[in-house]
Amino acid sequence: MTADATDTADLTDAGLIPAPLTYTPGTGAGPTLGPGAAFDAAPGTEGTARWLRAVLGLDTDGDGLPVRLALDTALAGGPEAYRLTVTADGVLIVGGGPAGVFWGAQTLRQLAGPDAYRRAPLTGRAWHLPAVTVEDAPRFAWRGFMLDVSRHFLPKDGVLRQLDLLAAHKLNVLHFHLTDDQGWRIEIPRHPELTATGAWRPRSRYGHRDSPLWDERPHGGYYTQDDLREIVAYAAERHITVVPEIELPGHSQAAITAYPWLGNPGHGAPGVWTDWGISPHVLAPTDEVLRFYEEVLSDVLEIFPSPFIHIGGDECPKDQWRTSPAAQERIAREGLGDEDGLQAWFIRHFDRWLADRGRRLIGWDEILEGGTLAGGDAGGGLSAGAAVSSWRGWAGGIAAAEAGHDVVMCPEQHVYLDHRQADGPDEPMPVGWVRTLRDVYAFEPVPPALAGRDAARHVIGTQANLWTELIDDQGRADYQTWPRLCALAEVAWSAAGRRSWPDFERRMTHAHYARLDALGVAYRPPGGPHPWQRRPMPAGLSGQLGRPLDGQPG
Repeated sequence: MTADATDTADLTDAGLIPAPLTYTPGTGAGPTLGPGAAFDAAPGTEGTARWLRAVLGLDTDGDGLPVRLALDTALAGGPEAYRLTVTADGVLIVGGGPAGVFWGAQTLRQLAGPDAYRRAPLTGRAWHLPAVTVEDAPRFAWRGFMLDVSRHFLPKDGVLRQLDLLAAHKLNVLHFHLTDDQGWRIEIPRHPELTATGAWRPRSRYGHRDSPLWDERPHGGYYTQDDLREIVAYAAERHITVVPEIELPGHSQAAITAYPWLGNPGHGAPGVWTDWGISPHVLAPTDEVLRFYEEVLSDVLEIFPSPFIHIGGDECPKDQWRTSPAAQERIAREGLGDEDGLQAWFIRHFDRWLADRGRRLIGWDEILEGGTLAGGDAGGGLSAGAAVSSWRGWAGGIAAAEAGHDVVMCPEQHVYLDHRQADGPDEPMPVGWVRTLRDVYAFEPVPPALAGRDAARHVIGTQANLWTELIDDQGRADYQTWPRLCALAEVAWSAAGRRSWPDFERRMTHAHYARLDALGVAYRPPGGPHPWQRRPMPAGLSGQLGRPLDGQPG
């Protein structure tokens, strides 16, 4: 499929987000879809039929307008492509695979109007649809959102809600950041202290790490393995892959608190970290630590069928290793050269461990350091299947793609949703650069250095990241995420030539903000925060509790 010259007014009227490849209005009045719809779901489309019946209240089969769901593996655009045809005779959704049928059903729901996003219809169960043909396929295979539940825990119901919101925007990856210095969120029965101790901290810094204030309430929580299986199954029904992240060898203070022998000798049990930033506590490079994390990851593989397993690999301070006899002995014995080589040794070990089990390691771009790119499989570098989340800008992603590794582009300068959305005192606790809705929409995942080159095919997608140090409830998470994730969804799905900021802004205003309202999303309004969304300065305190960065990001 290729983008055509669909009339902008037609697309604005429909308000589809993300923009499809083609939108062709039909002739005559559109049909009405009611509860007596006659479903005809081909094998492989039954899940979408159940979902569509539930969200549109089409709870019985009858002799009304027919809704047909079919598969056509020859459909241009691959298994996530679809063709939606709505005429007076009925609705036909044809997908290149089951996922394509589901994305076509999401488009049908958008055509039904904002009330189709309410938990129960307001005016009966009849939906007036335009006569139209939509042909569509995604630009990228990885269209993601990273949710950090380690800094501030999000209960299971909140995660399921996020999955529904991702599906509504044709996003298909939830990168689930489950462990860090401030909390361990996944139950590992053979190592119970990871959650009994590591999931709880006595208090939390209020504001950025330079703030003098503390929230003295204990904080914590974790997901049982059955909770996680439920999340994975719920996501799979919506054609979303959950990619778990288990941080190592840095960002491991919660695990070291639970089992102090995981850390380096002489540094004790540090306590689950109550602060933000980069903890000095890192894993010891011992065989016992490797076996421990292999056991953890064995449970992770049983729960999460994702081809990719994220191991973090970022922000690993080396000071404890420099003074550790065990670390220095490991460097000498393995011929690693220095502490950077030791970090690469950790990454290579789990890269091969995962590859031996049919999975692919993905990590932040620091996994490229210490010689991991050199030589590939034969020369001691990363395996061919290892992939990179490029967060510190473009350089890591470009280097990885040029070396033949797949890349998910998520540079903090563009798609970190914890960053503030405007300058001035009305925004909640400010972090980072100003990244407006338009800034996120302008993001291009394929950097100029790769454009037009064969290496560009290794940019498998993009995602937005939500770090939650300063995000302690669902309302604040909604405010930081939406509507900017709507923009990222269009960046990830729509053909580059199909994107238009004025058209996107009109579609948001004409239809999509009303959908978010119906879903109960506490998004940031275009004109700035509601009074209750502002974060007031605590009484008697002047200055800045956040960490705003001035100017344009590099």
